[in-house]
Amino acid sequence: MTQTAPTPPLAAQTATAAEPVIQMKNVSKWYGQFQVLHEVSLDVAKGERVVVCGPSGSGKSTLIRCINRLEVHQSGDIFVNGLEMTDNVKNIDKIRRNIGMVFQNFNLFPHLTVLENLTLGPMLTRQMKKSAAEELAMHFLRKVRIPEQAQKYPLQLSGGQQQRVAIARSLCMEPEIMLFDEPTSALDPEMIKEVLDTMIELAESGMTMIVVTHEMGFARTVADQVVFMAEGRKIEAAPPEEFFGNPREERTRAFLDQILKH
Repeated sequence: MTQTAPTPPLAAQTATAAEPVIQMKNVSKWYGQFQVLHEVSLDVAKGERVVVCGPSGSGKSTLIRCINRLEVHQSGDIFVNGLEMTDNVKNIDKIRRNIGMVFQNFNLFPHLTVLENLTLGPMLTRQMKKSAAEELAMHFLRKVRIPEQAQKYPLQLSGGQQQRVAIARSLCMEPEIMLFDEPTSALDPEMIKEVLDTMIELAESGMTMIVVTHEMGFARTVADQVVFMAEGRKIEAAPPEEFFGNPREERTRAFLDQILKH
């Protein structure tokens, strides 16, 4: 009589089945003779929120810019949803369709209204009709709580409002993954909270996110994993309670001692 093997617990089945949506394996990058990334590996699961922190010049921004090929890595492997990031233009295009990115300096078109900034991508790359694109844009402007700004131009808005427009613009492409490159670093202190609140709401919706930031309160509140980088190396990665409560590495402790004093 053939015996049927016992069914593994659901958690074990899920862990086995769930491949990371982002896999970075021993990724290295040089600018000329200067190596900015040293064999960095990182796995990000679907719906996971990862905060990347570290001193200036540690390679944080370069790391996330390699994920959507804004920077080209010279060695190692990067996979997004199982597709390898190589020179293959078709792969790059497929990967970028699923990734939204928000920069520190907004990158909005100043000669277009907020609504026009948001509808441009869906109309050009997804051949969406103007009416449908505008409906989608207004939906996401409501999500970031500034629908009343739709007909204004970017320079008529505060920095915090412009950054929320930038977030809404990325969301209009309906990405699976959002990358944030120091999204609050160009903002006045009183504007930071409104942007972080928008990002917290986005995280709570289940969006997969990688956020480069010095906002440690945000990391404590939102992150599933906090990654500390220094001199182009991943020094430590841990859940926030462990990262802040009991960091393993001396360099991590020194960084936290310095940044948490401010």
